[in-house]
Amino acid sequence: MAVDGGLLAIDVLLVAFAGGAVGAALGGYAAYGLAGLVVTVGEIARVTSGAGGSPLVADSADLANAGVTGLVGYGPVLGPHVAFAGGAAAAAYAGRKGHLDTDFPYHEAKHLAAPLGPRPGALAVGGVFGVLGYWLAGLSLRLGLPWDPVAASVVVSALLHRAVFGYPLLGRLDTDLLDMSPYRDGDRRMAADGDGDGARSLAGRYVVEPWLPYQSEWLSVGILGLVVGVFGGFVAVATGSYFLAFGIAATGLLFLTAGVERFPVTHHMALPAGIAALALPNAGPTVAILVGGAFGVLAGLVGELAQRVLYAHADTHLDPPSVAIVVTTLLVALLDLAGVFQQAAVPTVGLA
Repeated sequence: MAVDGGLLAIDVLLVAFAGGAVGAALGGYAAYGLAGLVVTVGEIARVTSGAGGSPLVADSADLANAGVTGLVGYGPVLGPHVAFAGGAAAAAYAGRKGHLDTDFPYHEAKHLAAPLGPRPGALAVGGVFGVLGYWLAGLSLRLGLPWDPVAASVVVSALLHRAVFGYPLLGRLDTDLLDMSPYRDGDRRMAADGDGDGARSLAGRYVVEPWLPYQSEWLSVGILGLVVGVFGGFVAVATGSYFLAFGIAATGLLFLTAGVERFPVTHHMALPAGIAALALPNAGPTVAILVGGAFGVLAGLVGELAQRVLYAHADTHLDPPSVAIVVTTLLVALLDLAGVFQQAAVPTVGLA
């Protein structure tokens, strides 16, 4: 449901800047939760009105057909590549500058639940990365690259904010990347590890910082992925919407922001499940839902692998769900190209 209204369209770029700044002000998780809420409302409106339209809009002339989902929830206003990515970049900036002083147990640059409010520097960083995220998604869409352009933009944006603000791209590589036991054992760093304004905040950190400690065991993540995948597959088959289950799941990030303990994060499981379930038009509902379940499991496990490799040992937030969406939608595109799937949610031009 990505929208490209023109890479140099001033009005859209202004909106993207504002969206990134809003993400910085509210915090990345709150911005993503609001995006999920808008996607949910937009997809319900699309389903109940019987409106069609492609979920991919790469021509400014088609913007009117994008609907609430494409223009707001997954587009240049609140789209994760704009508002969430802007919020993540602003948190990295604030962490480097020492602007945050909370009881967050990890590096403050990972604290996406913390709103940065009306700090001019943070708003400017969020706005710039909002525009950058819009451009990245637009380029991916125009080139027909075979993955979800929004999730891919979030991943690339995170790598860029690490480089821009002087953080290691991959974090510490002197430990077992897949081993989360140091966190469970309470192992902490004994001295400051870093330089510059953010050095003091590195002292006493956990040696390993799992993204969601209560959602970081392979078996439990796989089971959760199966449950959410079945849910996402059913919602997609019942409504014909690729994105409704994703919107419902992403709205849950508002509960995470509100401090609800042990709230599962599942939008990265719901989205590929919905797409895969609808990519088998000749299959019966049971088969489609089971395929959705399989993609939910895969997305959950890929997300867990991503958090262990790209988040747990690093200093800023690189979004594990977005990595999972990129990998699973790439698989969808490959299966489409092979003739197994038939779908319109993921580009395949780049593979042709």
